[in-house]
Amino acid sequence: MTKRLLLARHAEVDPQYAGRFLGSTDVPLSGRGLRQAAALAAALRARHFDTLCVSPLRRAVQTAEPLAGNHHVDPDLREVDFGRWEGRSFAEIVRAEVDDQGLIDGWRTFAPDFSFPDGESLRGFLARVARVTDRLAALPTDTVLAITHGGVIRAAICHLLGLEAKNYLLFDVRHASVTTIDLIDGRGVLIGLNDTHHLEVCDLS
Repeated sequence: MTKRLLLARHAEVDPQYAGRFLGSTDVPLSGRGLRQAAALAAALRARHFDTLCVSPLRRAVQTAEPLAGNHHVDPDLREVDFGRWEGRSFAEIVRAEVDDQGLIDGWRTFAPDFSFPDGESLRGFLARVARVTDRLAALPTDTVLAITHGGVIRAAICHLLGLEAKNYLLFDVRHASVTTIDLIDGRGVLIGLNDTHHLEVCDLS
């Protein structure tokens, strides 16, 4: 039997955060993001999912609200904690870490022993995503929807498709997009990535 996982990224937050590292920082959706969430909900309802799991961060919870109904908040679906890099752009991080270039190189190369300064370790983050992804896959329902974050979705893709973790950096997961993965005989097959067609049919200006 084929099981389907729908992984939706939360909608947009305020433009002031564009290009900045937002992991554990708990910010709300922007006005545009709220409109995206409504459009996303309409598209997801048409997918006839059986179970809804949501990250505890506000931007994910708000994205899930238009779906109404029951949902399970799973702390393991939260985004990676960037520590003292939270809220900074990459350029700001490079300037701040000028005396410790090893940190930047560790992140660029996705080194397995890398930890965000005062934040989460890469190994811990990947283990957490693997844990929650396996838990979602084991649920006794045919179609499971998770509303979560870009980093979590990229890591989940690698985990389910058996890709090396460093390939995480090759995927661009857009706001309010849907990624679809089918599990066939325990193996993941990527059916859809960055599906945002639902955003094209409504006024998001």
